[in-house]
Amino acid sequence: MPTPGEHKTVQSRILHYAQEIGWVYVPRNEAEMRRGFDPDGATLEDRAHPASLYFGDLLHAQVCAFNPKYKEAEGALVGEFRRLNADIAGNRDFLTYLRNQGKFFCAGEDRELDLMVIDYGDLARPLKQWRNVYEVTEEFYFYNGNYGTREDVVFLINGIPVLVIECKNATKNEALALGVDQIRRYHTETPEVMVPEMLFTATEAIGFVYGVTWNTIRRNLFNWKHEELGNLEAKVKSFCDVQHLLRSLKDFILFAEKEEELQKIVLRQHQTAAVDRVVSRALDAQRSRGLVWHTQGSGKTYTMIKAAELLFKANEAQKPTILLMIDRNELEDQMLKNLAAVGMANVAHADRINTLNKLLDENGQDYRGIVVTMIHKFRDMPANLNTRKNIFVLIDEAHRTTGGDLGNFLMAGLPNASYIGFTGTPVDKTAYGKGTFKTFGCEDDQGYLHKYSIAESIQDGTTLPLYYNLAPNHMLVPHEIMETEFLALAETQGIADIEELNRILERAVNLKNFLKGKERVRKVARYVADHYRENVEPLGYKAFLVAVDREACTFYKEALDAIVPPEYSEIVFSGNNSDPAHLKKWHIDEKKEKQIRKNFTKVGEWPKILIVTEKLLTGFDAPILYAMYLDKPMRDHTLLQAIARVNRPYENEAAEMVKPHGFVLDFVGIFDKLEKALAFDSDEVKAVVKDIGLLKELFKAKMETKAPGYLALIARKFDDKDVDNLIEHFRDKGRREELFKEYKEIEMLYEIISPDAFLRPFIEDYTTLSSIYVVVRNAYSKKVYADKAFQKKTNALVQEHIGIDQLEHVSEFLKIDAETVELIKKQQGGDGTKVINLVKSIQKAGEENSGDPFLIAMAERARVVQESFEDRQTGTAEALAELLLEIEKNEERKKEQAAKGLDGLTYFVLCKLTDDGIPNPDATSKKVAAAFARFPNWQRSEADLREIRNEVTFALYAQEDDMQKVTVTVESLFRLLQKSFRP
Repeated sequence: MPTPGEHKTVQSRILHYAQEIGWVYVPRNEAEMRRGFDPDGATLEDRAHPASLYFGDLLHAQVCAFNPKYKEAEGALVGEFRRLNADIAGNRDFLTYLRNQGKFFCAGEDRELDLMVIDYGDLARPLKQWRNVYEVTEEFYFYNGNYGTREDVVFLINGIPVLVIECKNATKNEALALGVDQIRRYHTETPEVMVPEMLFTATEAIGFVYGVTWNTIRRNLFNWKHEELGNLEAKVKSFCDVQHLLRSLKDFILFAEKEEELQKIVLRQHQTAAVDRVVSRALDAQRSRGLVWHTQGSGKTYTMIKAAELLFKANEAQKPTILLMIDRNELEDQMLKNLAAVGMANVAHADRINTLNKLLDENGQDYRGIVVTMIHKFRDMPANLNTRKNIFVLIDEAHRTTGGDLGNFLMAGLPNASYIGFTGTPVDKTAYGKGTFKTFGCEDDQGYLHKYSIAESIQDGTTLPLYYNLAPNHMLVPHEIMETEFLALAETQGIADIEELNRILERAVNLKNFLKGKERVRKVARYVADHYRENVEPLGYKAFLVAVDREACTFYKEALDAIVPPEYSEIVFSGNNSDPAHLKKWHIDEKKEKQIRKNFTKVGEWPKILIVTEKLLTGFDAPILYAMYLDKPMRDHTLLQAIARVNRPYENEAAEMVKPHGFVLDFVGIFDKLEKALAFDSDEVKAVVKDIGLLKELFKAKMETKAPGYLALIARKFDDKDVDNLIEHFRDKGRREELFKEYKEIEMLYEIISPDAFLRPFIEDYTTLSSIYVVVRNAYSKKVYADKAFQKKTNALVQEHIGIDQLEHVSEFLKIDAETVELIKKQQGGDGTKVINLVKSIQKAGEENSGDPFLIAMAERARVVQESFEDRQTGTAEALAELLLEIEKNEERKKEQAAKGLDGLTYFVLCKLTDDGIPNPDATSKKVAAAFARFPNWQRSEADLREIRNEVTFALYAQEDDMQKVTVTVESLFRLLQKSFRP
């Protein structure tokens, strides 16, 4: 039965669905003609070499229609596009053109005018009145002189490619990952094609992953959500909908400078929905309040910024004032940096009460634009300072700002303004929470204008689940002290501000004395150091130690320095001039703090642990942060905001790190009474944080249900017979992939839990399972692995109990020479192991001798033999015989080459010409080799490549009249040599 191919299953269906929603299909041949392919080119590369990325004639016609005063010649605008850098900065510059912010010189008016490239008026027009031309094509080939890439499906607006879809076979394993890898390859090999393209998707007909070009790391790839799961038609028709694509280009793609590096961001579905609802509510003549809950870590800041921008630009708003209200200095600074990073203009900073009053005074400055300020700057604001209706107040962390200042001054001073509250935590069940709903949520039935809950965020992969564990009992705060001095206090209920929390803790004398006791601090520091080095550091991640106050931070720093090298940890807190000497000792200036924060976010850099008490517990985003050692009583919003520091997804492909979840080790005992510590709806609490005991149960279940079937394959404690049996059993790709999937899940659980006495009964079986994994992995991997097979703790375990050396004969590398054949015949072990070893050895020889085209070609043929062997199309004995014959042929080749006195390249060309029947191969091969000698940079220089291809073609054509035959030989020759002589 035939299997579904990529074109039949996915690509053709996407093209069909696109046409049904208004896109015009352009066949590949027509698209290539319109792009300027050379029809007389001998090869695809030759035909594509002069081609444009654009439908130039259409682009020029549309630009002239949109801009009657535009008089540039056809091709001038494409020339401008070609001069943009082929990198993320060029992509940002191209987006300015797509947003009609480019310029052209109008001689008649002697000035520059805005250049319209896309008419966004189509957002409000029916299909038949669209002014833009929306086209879709396939097999979009581009060649830059060094590499050629072919994109599956490309969507163009007015002749400009803006969206690429990579299609994969629905039957392929990891099809979506393969599709994204293709997109990454386009960026690397032909970055020019990614300059105009703004968005990409990858699909295998079930999943539908999307992202923005120039940002392809895993945590920034998102699943396009549609209520009809697995419905390709619904996903294509919603994502590729003209309205959605225009909105994305016009409004929802951002560029931001982070840590001095340009980054590209696309707002996700929950963000775009919230932005539109906020704008709609703000412009609603009947309603003026709203509450947006987007859980911590889901991009709330960018949602606020984009809502503010669109409100400012809205014609209906009539030159409005937008107040972005922050409640803490640190977050205010961060908001200003974010606004600057995304290039927002018309931003004023009201850093003083007087400045704010002057900006807002209706009879004074009456500022129109975006104002960033803090809630306490409204203190003593005069009533009716500004009575305009087009003032929109967007309030961050609204659950903390429902008190007196807001009610008494802000709303009295701006009586007709609209007020939209944003919160990163659910509104609690206390009186404070009810006040938040009363202030902001009174005009919505469910209390929220838009909601993106913790559970939704985890399900989407926007944030990670959190797990906790309690420290040993003797380190926890005694229950009676915790109850009487913290949990039972009415003022701690619904606590939303960490400064307020600190004031409460100042009065909790017995609680603080217990937490800061010298002996306890030493014990906790020892426990933290041991836990970090044994549990967290081997995974590559970092940690926070949250102390009860600034003095406790210094105690922990000194205690940790006595256990681990001082560079392991740093203190970050706000210093005061009045601090005593033992606190001033740890003051740091702004420059050093910035460097510490920057280094902390990087894998492998010091520090590994940050000791904090207030600063960095809100607003600090460090995805590499995995563990929080909590030694400060918190509850409700303050607790949720703090522990959310560890919920950010993180991946580092180079270090093979994918963060599974966040972890909190509780030294206070707050999680012992979870329902009391988090006064939210019980369903929300369950989604917030779970006992790490659940991971232990999951490990136990997998070792008892999944592992036994694999363990039964080992009968002789890993002798050569066991290895042969494993190789034969796992020839089936499906079996291998199932093993790899199950093992990696079990391994990650082991790495997280270890060391723990709970694991003791499983050690032997887990070690054996790990050994099975490495044997199969090494045998069937498609490359010669030089990296680690295991995570750090598992590697130590296998070394201790079995020894890696005992497993290595499955990938024993043999020298490929005259003795190899006899050595293999005499070798102990089964033929399956010999086949694997020979394939690996030939591939390794090809890698180590990349300048030898014979070995490269032999490695290619060995790969084909291996694939046939794995698919059971070739028997074990037959595969072994084929590989041995390859080695014998190679030895004969070396003898003949030596007899003729030729170098490797000349002899390779001679053999190729002889095999292809090109007349006079001896003389011709020498001419070809001489041409390569004259152009040593042919793989780096487009001009050299063109010259050498011409010389080789003419050299062969002088001997052979059949041009088609010459073309085939030249193509084959260059394909093999490009693999051999890598730049």
